[in-house]
Order: sequence, then structure tokens, then C-alpha cells
Amino acid sequence: MVYPVTPPEPTDAERARTILAAADSLALSVTSGGLRYECVALHTVDAASRLLLLDPVDPGLTAELAAAPGSGLAAFAEFTDIAPVAVRDRVRARLALSGRLASAGPDTLVFRPARAALSVDDTVRTVDAAALGAATPDPLARCEAELLDHLDTGHADILVQLTDLVRHGDLSGIDRIRPVGLDRKGLVLRLERTGGAIEDVRLGFLTEAQGPYDVGLRIQELLDPATARH
Repeated sequence: MVYPVTPPEPTDAERARTILAAADSLALSVTSGGLRYECVALHTVDAASRLLLLDPVDPGLTAELAAAPGSGLAAFAEFTDIAPVAVRDRVRARLALSGRLASAGPDTLVFRPARAALSVDDTVRTVDAAALGAATPDPLARCEAELLDHLDTGHADILVQLTDLVRHGDLSGIDRIRPVGLDRKGLVLRLERTGGAIEDVRLGFLTEAQGPYDVGLRIQELLDPATARH
């Protein structure tokens, strides 16, 4: 088969929304009255992409919010998207949100993003707050680590076959192939070269994965489209 030159990818808003959904923690900065609070807080994300921060740990922050106007305090939230497979240069993207932080009860704060900036490969991309709110997280986000580990530890042969699709059979100089990214639209492979150089290549699925149960079928469809459809 002739592999697409430009494989499909999630939009910036979808990628940002996925980072929000998959992250276990965030770094939160609030500037008020010349004071700055730094904390790591567990969070959930609601349908409007607002962050609900659970059990705030800093009593000073709680006091500042209690004295703040109805709109709350200006705040910044930062996330780092890290490849779940242990490789060099594991940071895949960084997401920075700016907005307002307010109290939503005795044990919960709500952060309403007004702007979002997604940094990928030293390029900063602005994500509209409305687009972020309308985007949905990738259906593979919560199981990506498990699926990539399965590929990494048990299917080196399949990784070679997948790389063949974009390298046209020329694997000279490649010492190892590692899977470092997976979403409903495709898979990212890390090619580790002789001398320490690395290259990331993306393979887009011919059919979007609807969930973890059909990732294997989507990969098989890439390797042998005729077999996968029967």
C-alpha cells in the first residue's frame, strides 16, 4: 500500500482536552496581592472543560479566594504531557491555561480557562477557549499507557513492520523502535538511531479507533488492509 504522506492527527483543541482528561495532577499558580501560591492538586474536568480542583491544601489560598470578588482570582494552570514509555526526551507537549479561579464549596475550587496555549516541538499554538470546551478527550487516553507498554514489550516484530510502511523497507541505522504515542487516529513510533539520534514518525489509522478493544484491528488494517476487512 502507499502510505499517506500526511497522516491524520487530533486537532490542537482535542489534544489539549485529552491532556486535561489524562493528567493525574497539575501545577497551579495564583497571583494575588503580590503573593504567589504553588500547589499540585488532583482534579476532574467537567463537560465545559472547567477544572474542579479537589481538596485545596493551602489555607492562604482559601482565604484569598474568600476575600476575592465574585469572578475569583486570576490563575494559571500548567500540564506536562509525558510519554508513558521510558525513553529519552519523554515530554510530548505542554499545556498552559489562564483564567479565573473561584471557590465552589468547602473542598473544591473551580478553574475556568479563558485561554490555552499548547506547546509542541518548540511551537506554541493558541487554542480558543470555546474550541477547548467543545472538544472531547480521546477515547484511548486513559488506557494509552497500557496499550503502548503491550506493544513495546511484546510486539517488536509488529513495530518493525509498521516502520517499514513509512521507511519503505529501509531500516538501516535504526537500532530500536519504541511506541511513544497512541490516539484514535494513529500511532507515533520513536526510531532510535545509531549514535543516539532519535526520530518520531506518525502512522495514521485507516479507520479511527473507537476504543481500546479495536486498536489491534486498526494496526492490522495498516499492515494488511485486505485481511483486516474480512
